Parts: sequence; C-alpha cells; structure tokens
Amino acid sequence: MPARPRALVTVLCAAVLVVLLPASAAHAENRTVRGGRLDWGIKSSFQSYVTGPVAKGGYSLTGGAATVGGSTFRFHSATGTYDADTGAFRAAFSGGVRFLGHRTGSGAHQLDLTISRPTVSVSGSTGTLYVDVVSKAKDTGAVTTSRQVPFASLSLGGIDMRGGGSAVALNNLPATLTAEGARSFAGYYTAGTALDPVSLSTDVDAAPRQREQPSAAPTPDTSPKSEGKPGGAVEDGAVEDGAVDWGVRRTFREYVTGDIADGEWTLTAGAQDGGALFRFPGGEGTYEDGDLTAAFDGAVRFTGAHGLDLSLSGVRAEVRDGEGTLYADVSSPDLKGEKVPLVTFSAGELKPADGLVKVTEAPAKLTARGAEAFGGLYRAGTVMDPVSLAVALTADATLPALPDLGSAPTASASPQPRGSTGPETSAEPVASADDDGGFPALPVFLAVGALLPVAAALTAVAVRRRRARPAASPSDAHRG
Repeated sequence: MPARPRALVTVLCAAVLVVLLPASAAHAENRTVRGGRLDWGIKSSFQSYVTGPVAKGGYSLTGGAATVGGSTFRFHSATGTYDADTGAFRAAFSGGVRFLGHRTGSGAHQLDLTISRPTVSVSGSTGTLYVDVVSKAKDTGAVTTSRQVPFASLSLGGIDMRGGGSAVALNNLPATLTAEGARSFAGYYTAGTALDPVSLSTDVDAAPRQREQPSAAPTPDTSPKSEGKPGGAVEDGAVEDGAVDWGVRRTFREYVTGDIADGEWTLTAGAQDGGALFRFPGGEGTYEDGDLTAAFDGAVRFTGAHGLDLSLSGVRAEVRDGEGTLYADVSSPDLKGEKVPLVTFSAGELKPADGLVKVTEAPAKLTARGAEAFGGLYRAGTVMDPVSLAVALTADATLPALPDLGSAPTASASPQPRGSTGPETSAEPVASADDDGGFPALPVFLAVGALLPVAAALTAVAVRRRRARPAASPSDAHRG
C-alpha cells in the first residue's frame, strides 16, 4: 500500500485502539471487595464433642461473630479484591470463636482453641481458607499462636469465577484440613479430614470508569459537627456522639427465632442490626474523670409464641469507678415501661484516645431486676452477651464501624459452572456479567463499527487519487 494511505490507516487503527483499550483496562483492574459474610461451622462433630458430656465445655464469640442456624458461625465485614478477568478473589472477614472444654480443678481448660479472621483466597478452580489460630496442645498444654494459617483447601468444583457483577457468592464449598491446619488444630484431627463446608457472599465495588474528569475542588464542610472549637473539640465533659453494641444473649436470640418461640425481633427508632449484636446509636451525656453517663436511641422488640413480647428501649449506660451498668426501659407482660438495670459489666479505667472513650466486649452479668425483665427465663448472675460502647468527645472522632454483612446473597443470580447446562450446583459465584464493571461496552463496539467503514472509505479515496497521479520518480519516494 502507498505510504500516505498506509499512514492514514495506521492513524485510524490507532484511534480504534484508543477506544478499545479503556474497556480491557477496566476489566484488568482489581476491584475492591467491601462488606460481606462467611458462614462456616468449622467442624460440627467437634462442636458436639466440646459441648457434650465428655468435654463439658462450650464456645464464645468474639469480634462481632454470630451464629446462624444450629451449628454455623457467621464472620463479617469482608475486605479484599476481585479480578473479574481471571476470577482471582481474596476476602478477609472479621470475628472469631473460642472453644473451651475439659475444665480442671484449677479452673483452667485442657481444651482451649480460638479460630478467628478467616480469609478465603481463590485462584483457578481451587481455593484456600486461612485463619488465625490460638491453640493449646492436648498432650503438653503448650499454647501456640499462629497467624493466617492455610487451614483448609477449598474445592470450587469447576465453578467459573470470572464475570464482573456486583457480588461474589460461593455456597457449600467442600473444605479439607491441610497439614498446617492439622498442626494448628492442636492435633485433634489429621490432614485430609473433611471440615464443614464454607459459604460466603461479598459485595464488589464497580470498576473505576476510565478518563474521568477531575473532581471539583473540595468544599468546606459546613455541617454542625464541623463547627465549634478549633480541632473539633467540644465542651468539657460533653458527649458529641456515641453507640452501645449489645446482642442481649446469643441463646435468647436463637430461642426467639427457633422452633419453640417461632418468633422474630424488630428494630425501631434508629437501632441497627449488626448480626450478632444490636447497635443503639445517638449517644448523649457526660464524661468526667473516668465516669460516664450516656443515653442512646433505638429500640428492639422480641415477639413469639407462648406469650413472648419483650421490648427494650431508652438504653442508658453508666460507669462509676470502673464498674458499668446498662439500663433500658422494659416493656413486657410483667413490666410496663420501667427503667431497669439489666446487666453489669467491668469497664476498667476509662481514658480518652483519639477523641473516643471505649469499652470493648466487656463481660456482662444479668442483674436481679434484669432477671425479672426476662420473666424468670434466666437467673440473676447469668452471663449475657458482652457490652461494647464508644462515645466521641470531639466532633472529628470516628465511632467503631458496625459489622458489615454486605447485601443479602441472591442465589437466582448465580451463573452455571463452566460448560454446564443442568441445574445450578450448590457452590457458585455470583460473578456474572450482570453489569459491565462501570464501562459502557455497547457504545464502544458501535464506535468501532462506525470507524471501520470510514477507514475503508478514506483508504479507497486515497488509493484512487494516488493512481491518478503521474508515476513518481525514484527521488519522489524519499521526499518529506
């Protein structure tokens, strides 16, 4: 082809590539995983052993972990990355569970195992489940702490992780104990042992759009919380904001939604559901010299069969000399809106840090009046769910985040495994192309389709013009 037409075609092809490149680049970038849940029973037979007549133990939840159904633990607040092109996926979850059993005369436990912070990493058709483990060897009693142990291998069963949707969901993935997992499991099981299956769902941020215009210059924040003293300080002793996180009692929640009560709970007046706990926000009050008094918004009502109707509202926390009490207005068949001291907890020495005063998962016990509020279902002194609270003393202080369970997984949106035409399997990623990752794919191809005929037409015109000219001399071929 003569030089000038060839140059023209080159320019047009380059223009086509410029249009095409943003689409591929958008899908090549890792997208952020933000929010979600992981459900896993670890090993149900191990749970039965711990709570059975031999070990005579139990388990406790930490870091906002919850229970689902009869023997499944729910971990929360997924963070990580997802590559829709390759299907590579990694998500870390918060929360933990501690098993205790075989109590000795001294009050210690021969069986003491904590599993927390599960992380799932998927590449190709296989995956790995990593966890933090604190375990006591059953023979020597030596305590070992291990971080992000490759605890179990996961089989995806031919699932195609590629896609680009707004969520990833994997259901009932078979899990097998690894050699490293067996060692960190204090020798209770050998490598290759089948563990409980793993299910997860996470939200995925849309891929960033290409060639975005620079954002407008930031505008000053004129909200009331930004005004006041320099540095966001508030009046001495005043609480700017706050929240109490409390799940009441895990077994009580399970009773409410179980087969006997067959009930539910409802949240009103701003209360929030964090999975294993309820958040009562909007704290107002005072903090002085380590003592705290604060009132919070929100209400929770438990209803069910056999006359179950219990409402808790008007939550108030008081801390004096390191000892705390959680109050609530109680409405039940026996009490009508009375302010009741429900539980006591050890708050320790309260000191501000980064503008916050916090109590994190303080063990709580039911008071005598609290036992009345529950209609005698529990005795005074019963261990209830731990209490967490945080109050902000400055306008720029940030309260701890509520556990983020992500969007509810939608099984019907799951794609088929690669090459399958049958019914959906039990382990599928919702990584389908139900969106385009934020890039308008159809206009790209329309633009390409419009450019190619133009390129062909311009090339033909240039060739005809070239043929109409006199033959060039050998020297013409080297001119500019």
